[in-house]
Formats: sequence, structure tokens, C-alpha cells
Amino acid sequence: MPLALLHTSPAHIPVFDALRDADCPGLALRHLVHEGLLERAGERGPQAVTGEVEAVLAGAVAEGATAVLCTCSTIGGVAEALGPALGVPVLRVDRPMAAVAARAERVTVIAAVAATVAPTLALIAEEAAAAGRRPAAVRTVLVEGAWERFEAGERDGYLDLVAEAADAVVDADVIVLAQASMAGAVTRTATRIPVLSSPRPGLAAAAAVAGPLGRTDLS
Repeated sequence: MPLALLHTSPAHIPVFDALRDADCPGLALRHLVHEGLLERAGERGPQAVTGEVEAVLAGAVAEGATAVLCTCSTIGGVAEALGPALGVPVLRVDRPMAAVAARAERVTVIAAVAATVAPTLALIAEEAAAAGRRPAAVRTVLVEGAWERFEAGERDGYLDLVAEAADAVVDADVIVLAQASMAGAVTRTATRIPVLSSPRPGLAAAAAVAGPLGRTDLS
């Protein structure tokens, strides 16, 4: 299992499988779902789950993973920082998205979980600094009631609320959907402002570092 994906919800599995089939056919994935990590990170801060994340990722590497993609924006920074010690690339799904957002002057970040906001803002600022740009003017929108719908399995209601929040934005050059679970809202928006989501570019970046060994169709 060359590319391991660390999720905090099983809802991400079909999303990334579909993207793999469309964009990276032959790429072998193994999904690792640990729902409690997000709750504990929200209660105590992302750093509080470092030990748990390290144990999960070390297990994946021991079983043969050549790279890891963390699909949770809240704990993505924690996972990414463990890469050097684990000896394989560990990527956060939202970094490629943040690199694009960092090129804009006015960014609106939409989130459904409060704990996701700070890591997302820090990542956009980091990408701006890496590109030699001044930090963007960032506004955040926390979509009330959305996460409750997600947890209840009301996917359509969840995505509709996210899309409504995006359509209400009027003063931004780009809109960032902070969580991978929001990606489906992109096709439900009517705004002319570019709306960025993380799963597709994140998986593409992880597939690139997983390398040829990550493809089951190669001899």
C-alpha cells in the first residue's frame, strides 16, 4: 500500500477513490480512518494529538507506505511535521490549495469547524512568505450549523450551507474551502469568485511523491 491517506471521517474514502480513478489510475491507496483525532484536536489543540498521529503514521510506514497524505486540515500540520522522523513524505492535503490562495490579495476562508481556521490561516501565510509575497488580507467565515449536518450524514444539507456561504462573499479575490469535506460545494455555487478546494490538488501532490512504486499497474 504505497500511499496511505489519514482521514478523520470515512466520508472522505469515496471522494479520494473517485479522484484516484479519474486522475491517477493504478495508484494504490490505503485509507486510515481515525475519527476521534479531530474531536480531540478541537478540544485540546492539534499538538495534543501528535503522539496519536505519529503512532498511526509509523504503523502505515511499517506496513509499506511510501508516502502519506493527511486529509484533515486541523491536524495536517502535525502530520506533515512528522515526515522527516518517519523517513517518508507526509503531506497535508490543503498545502497546494493554500499555495494558490497565497497569490491573491484578498482571501475568504470558509470553514465548518472552528479548530480548522487557525491552521488554515497559518498555512496561507506560510505559503505567501515562501513565495516572497506579503500576507494576504484574509477574512474567515464559520458556517453555523454546517458541521452538525455533516456529522448527521446530511451531505446535501451540509454542502448547500457551504455553497450559500460562498455565494454570500463579495469582497474577495479567491474563496478557500478549508476542509476537504467541502469540496462538493464547488459545483453548487453561483459566485464568479474562484472557489478552491483541497482534495484534487492534494492527491495529485501526494501521487507525485509516492512515485512509480505507488502504481499497481507497473511491472
